[in-house]
Order: sequence, then C-alpha cells, then structure tokens
Amino acid sequence: MRQAVVVIILTAASVVIIACGSEDAGSAYLSATANAGEVGGTLEGLPAHAPARFGFGAEASETRIAMWDVDVKPDGEGLPTGSGTVSVGEQVYMVHCVACHGPTGVEGPNDRLVGTEPWEDYPGDRTIGGYWPYATTLYEFISKAMPQLTPGILSPDEIYSVIAYLLYLNEIVPEDAIIDAESLPDIQMPARDRFVVDDRIGGPDLIR
Repeated sequence: MRQAVVVIILTAASVVIIACGSEDAGSAYLSATANAGEVGGTLEGLPAHAPARFGFGAEASETRIAMWDVDVKPDGEGLPTGSGTVSVGEQVYMVHCVACHGPTGVEGPNDRLVGTEPWEDYPGDRTIGGYWPYATTLYEFISKAMPQLTPGILSPDEIYSVIAYLLYLNEIVPEDAIIDAESLPDIQMPARDRFVVDDRIGGPDLIR
C-alpha cells in the first residue's frame, strides 16, 4: 500500500512537470511568433518552410462530378437509361422490400406503400397512390435510400422494375406497363393536383 502511494505521488509530480514544460514551450513559441509580427492560425503565422499548397486530393473531373450528379427532377431530367416491368419488379420487391413493407405493400412494419384513397388529414397514410405527386420521386428515393440496410445495390433496371410493380399495386399503371426514362415522367399521379404553390407572404419582415 505504501509503495502504491509513492508511485501515485511520483506519477502526479511527473504530470505536473510535463505540463509545466509544455506550457513553457508553448509560451516561448507564442512570444517568438508575436515578436516576428506573425499571428498564429493565419496565413501570416505559417512558418517559413510551409509549402504554398499541400497537394491534397485531386481535380474534380467531369467524370467524377457525374458520379455524384444523381438528382432526378419531376420532368425526368437525371433519369438513367434502362427499363423495367411489373413482373420483374415483383421479383425484386419480394427479395429486397417485402421484409419492411409487407407482401402487398400495406402490412408494414415500415411505411405503407399502397393505397389509392386520397389523404385528408396530415400526415395520414402518405402512400404512393394517395399522396406522391410525381412518379419520378420513386426513382430518386429508391436509388439513394433503398433497400434500407443496403442502399445503392439495385441496378437501374431493377429500380425501374420495382417502380412498375409499386405503381401497378397502386392501380396507376397496367400489368403490362414498361417503365423507363421516357414513360416515368409522363405518368399522372392521382395526387398531382392536390399540391399547390405556397404563396403566403407571412410576417412583416419576410421578403419574397
């Protein structure tokens, strides 16, 4: 026990000595910097041997930019090539989607996907058939966020196919529908006209 106390005291003393030494060294550096007319943390405070550029990263080429440019607009801009069918979409759904949304898109446990009844009270059941105003949003969302545990694993053809299946379940497209970059933007969603531009002005300090 006595030996342990000695060790603790010696260790504490060492920490104090080290801390004091570090503070002295830091103070000396700050003094030297101030005397040289330099300000720490600014370009003027960099040491003389500092490089003009550190050379991190690489130029953003058009190819690299295109890899991140994956937004899809309501008019279909940004949709990739490819196509899908209802029958293939059912197969994709049963592998990647059924565990979260149920066999027919209504069972859950996650969000209900199928429902044609219009929504009345917010938030209500915001299903694809009763709430979503643009069909292209399906591609935007699925390509980036689904499946939930492994987003990004579906190919464009698989995404178009599962979209076809979901639109079919929502009674928006027929069973023989083929979904691609041309047909998807043209689909008129049931809730399209239920969304209006918010033109409220608001408080006195709001400038529109």
